[in-house]
Amino acid sequence: MTVEAQKETRGFQTEVKQLLHLMIHSLYSNKEIFLRELISNASDASDKLRFAALADNSLYENDGELRIRIMFDKEAGTVTIDDNGIGMSRDDVVEHLGTIAKSGTAEFLKNMSGDQKKDSQLIGQFGVGFYSAFIVADRVEVISRRAGLAADQAVHWESAGEGEFTVTNTTKESRGTQIILHLKQEEKEFADGWKLRSLVKKYSDHIAFAVEMQKDTPALDEEEKEEGAEKAAPAAPEFEKVNDATALWTIPRNELKDEDYIEFYKHIGHDFQDPVTWSHNKVEGKLEYTSLLYVPGRAPYDLYNREAPRGLKLYVQRVFIMDDAEQFLPLYLRFIKGVLDSNDLSLNVSREILQADRNVESMKSALTKRVLDMLAKLASSEPEKYAAFWKEFGQVIKEGPAEDYANREKILKLMRFASTTSGNQQSVTLDDYIGRMKEGQEKIYYITAESHAAGSGSPHLEIFRKKGLEVLVLSDRIDEWMMSYVHEYAGKSFQDVTKGALDLGAIEDEADKKHKEEASKTYESLLAQVKELLKEKVEDVRVTNRLTDSPACLVVGERDMGAQMRRIMAAAGQAMPEVKPVFELNPDHPLVKRLNEEQNVERANDLTWVLFDQAALAGGESLKEPATFVSRLNKLLLELSR
Repeated sequence: MTVEAQKETRGFQTEVKQLLHLMIHSLYSNKEIFLRELISNASDASDKLRFAALADNSLYENDGELRIRIMFDKEAGTVTIDDNGIGMSRDDVVEHLGTIAKSGTAEFLKNMSGDQKKDSQLIGQFGVGFYSAFIVADRVEVISRRAGLAADQAVHWESAGEGEFTVTNTTKESRGTQIILHLKQEEKEFADGWKLRSLVKKYSDHIAFAVEMQKDTPALDEEEKEEGAEKAAPAAPEFEKVNDATALWTIPRNELKDEDYIEFYKHIGHDFQDPVTWSHNKVEGKLEYTSLLYVPGRAPYDLYNREAPRGLKLYVQRVFIMDDAEQFLPLYLRFIKGVLDSNDLSLNVSREILQADRNVESMKSALTKRVLDMLAKLASSEPEKYAAFWKEFGQVIKEGPAEDYANREKILKLMRFASTTSGNQQSVTLDDYIGRMKEGQEKIYYITAESHAAGSGSPHLEIFRKKGLEVLVLSDRIDEWMMSYVHEYAGKSFQDVTKGALDLGAIEDEADKKHKEEASKTYESLLAQVKELLKEKVEDVRVTNRLTDSPACLVVGERDMGAQMRRIMAAAGQAMPEVKPVFELNPDHPLVKRLNEEQNVERANDLTWVLFDQAALAGGESLKEPATFVSRLNKLLLELSR
């Protein structure tokens, strides 16, 4: 079959078309990052070859010196990035250059607004990669051969970034990938040696492989051109290394600047936003390893996909092993980016070997504490930055208490909550709360609700407002699930104010207790009547010590699932067992007093049902028979107006 017969024209995946359009029209102010992204991809290809060659040294094809080369042609207006890494087969090219194989793509595209400034930030969270070439080029060619394949099994890919690309079989003597950018007329400035060198130094100085630049050729005058025309074809271009080519994590911290760390993060994270903070450590002793851990500035769109690829770039004795080594950090820290280089793992390590290696657990424990300490330091020294971090990653941190018992206290110390004194801002720490506790208060009180407004307006908080007690208001979807794993902090136990009997401890004085006992006796007959009427709906009916302004409320058992969690489970299609709440009545409320004095049985029943349904609504429940509730309420209103 001829090479031409292998030519094929294909359409980009829909998401790629949209991404290309967005980048070409939105990243005008960040266009120089194309070089960083393409060098980063070339570095990854070299890493992958070095790892594959551990098992099959022949993949080096007698060329073990890995490097990345940059060439340019001012007259033709082209820039070429050439690497001798792992390369790609025809199937690889179609898969990687025609689709976006990344989770979260749909969410990313859904959030595109059409506003160039905002959308350029979205790209920063998503990662630009190969498609950044089209920011400066109106045509891109890729010539690649995968290591181990024959020279005539190379592939040529070409596209103008407008919806289609062509793939053709070709011949390439050396392995690796060559990307040729045909620059747009207004971007010809990039076909310049000084410009390209400055970008390599700025963005890619600490790539672990040599980045070589084509040496500038002095311009010839007319006489030299005429003489040159009579000579043989010009010699191959000469190259010189223009980057340090030293793995950044191996350099002592006192020799690095913040700018070095930031640009290296952008290389490994494929992000052009600065990280919030980082931690660089070399551990020696029983275990020897170096870690460089980063906290990103913004959450990726696949953050809540627990199955998405995650983890650190793993090196063993500076040899790249894998991109997403998830075994070294718990799932609730899946947003952490970075590098781990160990001397205590075998070079032929696999995911299966990692799972069985005792050293991995030791490293995981140490790295987890390192991240938590890094976040604690950020919270202490730069609270504004930490507040921004919490807004992005707080809900993921809340998975921690269930997953990491050993570090539960440290995780809780990092958490931020809204409360009845802070408003809707999640700014209250548990230490803040404990520091403001009233004399005699022994518990940390909280309420879970669908929203802050629903929680802070709940009738269950009335007694707390009267007593001047602060209550944490938890309105994130994960909160009730999280609190089922959190029982105490700094010796103080937690209490959900909507569950079980309310224990105010020493805050409830003798007069309060006596009043409740007397009311229970006074209303004993009414409580029995209401319990009989609502026996299919409630577990019990009792006098409350929670309410000051509302007539009634519903309280679930201490170990029962709350209303918020029940709604979430029901929305997920989970069958929920029936939970009968306790119906609590406020003996000081005029409606309850009226109910106690009502002689008309039918009217008393209607009023009881209205109070019950009102309590359900106030607690965030939806009524199963709203029309019946409205009918009873209207009937009572008409009778009272006569």
